[in-house]
Amino acid sequence: MTYPVIHTCPVCAHALHVQKLACSQCHTVIENNFSLSKFAALSKEEMEFIEVFVVKRGNIKEVEKVLGISYPTVRSKLNQIIEQLGYEEEQDTKRVMEEDKARKKSIIDMLEEGEISAQEAVERLKNKNEE
Repeated sequence: MTYPVIHTCPVCAHALHVQKLACSQCHTVIENNFSLSKFAALSKEEMEFIEVFVVKRGNIKEVEKVLGISYPTVRSKLNQIIEQLGYEEEQDTKRVMEEDKARKKSIIDMLEEGEISAQEAVERLKNKNEE
């Protein structure tokens, strides 16, 4: 019987490393200090999510169907895993800033085209949820 590799010490909660590798066929044993992948820290459920995400080639609609969860739940799970892998805010912050910049440009364009009044433009610029 095989068990999944744990990544933190159950006693002190510090990171564990692998010291021995063994071949199940020829019984060769290699001993040294080996590091674990970032993915070793993910739970079984998170790894299953990643597997579905990769198999579906990142198509969130397909991931929704396979896992029976909503779009916001898929995005939330994906964001949690990205953070857990150590890529937290930087890329997400840039994306949010670019989306906000595009939203503001769209409002200004509508104002210039006469599609909305100056008052409407001010209200929309104040309301960050406006699309």
